[in-house]
Amino acid sequence: MTSIGGAEMVDWNLAVATATRFVRPGPEVSRDEARAVVAELRRHAKASEEHVRGFTRMGTDDIHDTPVLVVDRPGWVRANVAGFREILKPLLDKVQERRTTSPGGAVLGAVGGKVTGVELGMLLSFLASRVLGQYETFAPATRDLPAGGPPGSPSGGGRLLLVAPNIVHVERELDVQPHDFRLWVCLHEETHRTQFSAVPWLRDHLEGEIQSFLGETDVDPMTVLERIREAAQSLSGSRPDSEEDDGGRSFVELVQTPAQREILGRLTAVMSLLEGHADFVMDGVGPSVVPSVAEIREKFQQRRAKGASRLDMALRKLLGLDAKLRQYRDGERFVRAVVEQVGMDGFNRVWTSPNTLPTKTEIAKPADWIARVHRKAES
Repeated sequence: MTSIGGAEMVDWNLAVATATRFVRPGPEVSRDEARAVVAELRRHAKASEEHVRGFTRMGTDDIHDTPVLVVDRPGWVRANVAGFREILKPLLDKVQERRTTSPGGAVLGAVGGKVTGVELGMLLSFLASRVLGQYETFAPATRDLPAGGPPGSPSGGGRLLLVAPNIVHVERELDVQPHDFRLWVCLHEETHRTQFSAVPWLRDHLEGEIQSFLGETDVDPMTVLERIREAAQSLSGSRPDSEEDDGGRSFVELVQTPAQREILGRLTAVMSLLEGHADFVMDGVGPSVVPSVAEIREKFQQRRAKGASRLDMALRKLLGLDAKLRQYRDGERFVRAVVEQVGMDGFNRVWTSPNTLPTKTEIAKPADWIARVHRKAES
């Protein structure tokens, strides 16, 4: 636990307790039904491996496998808190060094790790009822939550989470065939597992970008508070008219430095690629193994577009989650356009190295990526 003079920067245990307390209850199911759902999701996850690898032509025979865990909402919370602790440790260590000597350190010290823990817990309680599945890239192995990776790997090699209550909730909400919907979800999440297990450098590349992003964070407490104040004014519309329009950016974007925005542009491109590729594979495999895939896709897209409520939409905007929805759409269009032009093997050049990943501009203009990667390789 990162702490200063006994005061924790983030009370992780309190974050878990808060999220577990406030997360919405899952759908009502009998014990037998719950067991059947878990067993079926495990079968579908296993079957999805062959479907996805055959369609994508991404082999992973010599790569350490990663576990598939079927979890409930509190289980998803615990897994993500463990991931947060792992990826944020360098930033928290950096803040720790500055907190005791900074003029604003006392201000943040008064807020304390318990408040931060509660805030993180509330955020996770919101997200825990919405996530269907997740490939945890930076997953430290724990007693209750195993992770893959080479023996002795300190931070694990990832794990695939399937959140059973949320899958059941959505399949009931959409009124779709449960067997088909569960397999459809597994196809998407298995694609993410395949991406990282078949492309060994991808995890380290992402981690490097994230750590660069965190490394640019203003750690002076008063600077942080000032940036948050400016962001709040922008979101509320109270900034003077003469100031630059922020173009509807989220709270997360508004508290960034210019250097962080550059890094975020690269991260956005990669995440758009990964999410769009998963959607493309899910639709490509779907018709042969999921009989009602067209109905599922249509209803799910409508659900994505409309959101659950005004509060839900506001929180999505505040947290930048609406950007994730754009990533699905933009990334899928990129993958589809490239595959149509150069085929699946031609598209798979994207996994050659960090230099062959698309830029944010190329995600919107697939022809530019094809010209850069394919014409350069052929010249």
